Amino acid sequence: MDAALLGLVTIVVGVGGCVGYFYFSNLILDKFIFPASGPNAGRNINRANLVRPWLFVLPAVLALGLYLAYPVVATFWLSVTDRSQDDAFVGFANYSKMFEDAKFWEALRNNMMWLIVVPAASTAFGLLAAQLTDRIRWGSIAKSLIFMPMAISFVGAAVIWKLVYDARPEGTEQIGVLNALYIWFGGSDPQQWLTIPFWNNFFLMIVLVWIQTGFAMVILSAALRGIPEETVEAAIIDGANPFQIFFKIKVPQIMPTIVVVWTTITIVVLKVFDIVFAMTNGQWETQVLANYMYDKMFRGLDWGVGSASAMIIMLLVTPILVWNVYNARQEMK
Repeated sequence: MDAALLGLVTIVVGVGGCVGYFYFSNLILDKFIFPASGPNAGRNINRANLVRPWLFVLPAVLALGLYLAYPVVATFWLSVTDRSQDDAFVGFANYSKMFEDAKFWEALRNNMMWLIVVPAASTAFGLLAAQLTDRIRWGSIAKSLIFMPMAISFVGAAVIWKLVYDARPEGTEQIGVLNALYIWFGGSDPQQWLTIPFWNNFFLMIVLVWIQTGFAMVILSAALRGIPEETVEAAIIDGANPFQIFFKIKVPQIMPTIVVVWTTITIVVLKVFDIVFAMTNGQWETQVLANYMYDKMFRGLDWGVGSASAMIIMLLVTPILVWNVYNARQEMK
C-alpha cells in the first residue's frame, strides 16, 4: 500500500476508533448498565457519572500497561534469567557480572559527569537567553534561532557536530570548524577531538547542551514574563541594579520552574544514547549507560547483562520522575 494512503487509513481508523469507543461506551453505560429511567433513575445517573471518567482513562491505562508496565516486568525477568540456559533463573548473577565489568563503571562515571554538566549548562544558558532576548528588539528572531536545534533529531545533531569536530590530514584544508580555528590561531596540526580521553566527553555534551538550551529558554522565558511588574518596579525604586533585580527578585520567583527544567533535562541526560552512538559509539572512554545496554543486548547478545543495565537506568530515572510529579502536585495546591 502507498505510504500516504496507509498514513491516511491509519489516521481515519485511529480517530474513528477513538470516537466510536467513547460514543458507544457512553451509550451502553447510559442505556443498558445504568439506565436513566425507571424507579432508580437518580441513583443510576450518579453511578454512571462515577464510572464515566474510567471510560476515558481506560485506553490510556491499557496503553501504559502494554507499553510501559509490561516491558518493565519483562526486562526485570530477563535480568534475572539466562537465555543461553533456556531462560533458567540465575538470580542476580547478571548484575554481579555487570558490576565486574570495567565498561559499566566507565559508563556510570560518564553518566554522572553528564548529569553534573549538561542540566546545569543548559538551564543556565537557557535562563540567560530568556533574559537577554526579552530585552532586545530582535529578541523573537534570536529565540527562534536558539530554539531551532530542538527541531533536529539527536542523530542529526550528532552528524552536524561530527563535521564541526572533523579533522583532515595536516597540510590540507580543514572543513571542521574547530580544527580550522585551531590552525588559524597557530595550532601545529589538526586534532582528533573525539579521541582525546576525558575531554571528548565534554565535546559530546556540547551537542546536548546546544539542543536543550532552546527548550530551557522557552520555558524560563514564559516564567519570567509571569513575574508581577510591581515587584520589579518596587526594586528599581529601592535602588536595585539590574543584576540585583535578576538574581534577587526574578530568579527566586521562578525557582520552581528552574527546578522543573533542570529535572526534565536530567531525565533526558540519563537516557542519552543517540549522540554517543553516532559520534563515538562509546569508544575512547565515552561509554554511557544506554549505549552500554545496547552493546550488551544487541551486539553481544547478552540479554541478561543488557536487561540489568536497563534496570539500572530505570532506577536512576524513577526518583527524579517521582520528585517531579510531587513538585507539580505541590504547585497545584
